[in-house]
Amino acid sequence: MIKYDKRALITGINGFTGHYMAAELSAAGYQIFGMGSFPNPDENYYQADLTDFDSVVNAIEQIKPDVVIHLAAIAFVGHGDPNAFYQVNLTGTRNLLQALAQSTHLPEVVLLASSANVYGNTIAGQLDEQIRPNPANDYAVSKLAMEYMANLWHEKLPIIIARPFNYTGVGQAENFLLPKIVKHFKEKAASIELGNLEVWRDFTDVRSLVNAYSRLVQSPKAIGKTINVCSEVTYSLQQIVDICQELSSHSLEIKVNPAFVRANDVKTLSGDATLLKGIIGPWEPILMKDTLRWMLQN
Repeated sequence: MIKYDKRALITGINGFTGHYMAAELSAAGYQIFGMGSFPNPDENYYQADLTDFDSVVNAIEQIKPDVVIHLAAIAFVGHGDPNAFYQVNLTGTRNLLQALAQSTHLPEVVLLASSANVYGNTIAGQLDEQIRPNPANDYAVSKLAMEYMANLWHEKLPIIIARPFNYTGVGQAENFLLPKIVKHFKEKAASIELGNLEVWRDFTDVRSLVNAYSRLVQSPKAIGKTINVCSEVTYSLQQIVDICQELSSHSLEIKVNPAFVRANDVKTLSGDATLLKGIIGPWEPILMKDTLRWMLQN
């Protein structure tokens, strides 16, 4: 249902996912407002540091959002400052929820982007939302802590927690694995250093991801739930390289760097999207070959 009178706030709108989320919600008829920590000339953009409660309150009172998609986070697992994960992902999210709960205009729905990283790397197979979390790094711990903290606000706010598995697309930072591989093929590099080529992971196209988020915030059945967002299709790194090689007609040498190999990595890790599809209905993620073709051409 198109809702031309609805105001949608996207935190982290300057980031990789934020641009696609804005386009998706705009196409669905929402008026888009953004919040981020860096300047942006857009008239509907509000610069606010999530760790500064007063600046968040000020932005919320001006925007008065009907829908909130909370994407703002420190998302790169290898980020140099572990404390920043907790300051932004946990405390920053709490500041946002408190600001929304005390606002003169309560939102109809708040989607918090968590991460499938909360499941850890020790349980193989297809993971559903009933799997016990076992986070293995500070990023994942901060996201799980955010989920637990958000439970304190369920009586005050209509919250959805999304757990996206790996996703990618044009514009994702090159310190993430698939953009790194694509970059090497686009530059016709002679070789690339990777870790274990026979780990299988669930990858989703960012365009499919934001479509799922958009449909979740329009689905009353999603409120109060924690929901995987995943393709249910796994690819090995070797397959990703092979697809890029086919699409680009370029071959490169793969050098396995022991520093990139995790000793306890499970071979296959994928998500179960049964709950997601039960809420939003039929959802067919873009095929990985089409995603990689898009990335190679842009």
